[in-house]
Amino acid sequence: MNNINILLIDDEKEFIETLGERLELRQYSSKIAENGETGINMVKEESFDIVILDLMMPGLNGLDTLKQIKAIDKNLPVILLTGHGSTKDGTKGMDMGAFDFLMKPLDINDLIKKIELALK
Repeated sequence: MNNINILLIDDEKEFIETLGERLELRQYSSKIAENGETGINMVKEESFDIVILDLMMPGLNGLDTLKQIKAIDKNLPVILLTGHGSTKDGTKGMDMGAFDFLMKPLDINDLIKKIELALK
């Protein structure tokens, strides 16, 4: 076990559950939040090593969620996911303190590399 605790925040239930399973097959521990509000509450209540956060969600979007997560723990690494072909919001998120961003569809090996880099 890598002893790395990952919080996955994404409103696409099947995607986020599958991603969690794929990470666990690689010995990473993960928890799921299906919206920004739930993710923020989880960050307040638990300790995570890294957050994987979707940018496009109904309600509290990814950038607003990122802002609140960084207010709770400015050192918590956040990797943003965007599935809409736009690097603009990903770049804006990095300006707001995100470690990096990845485009959907996601290559799990690229995500693992980003997680490892973020935790160094």
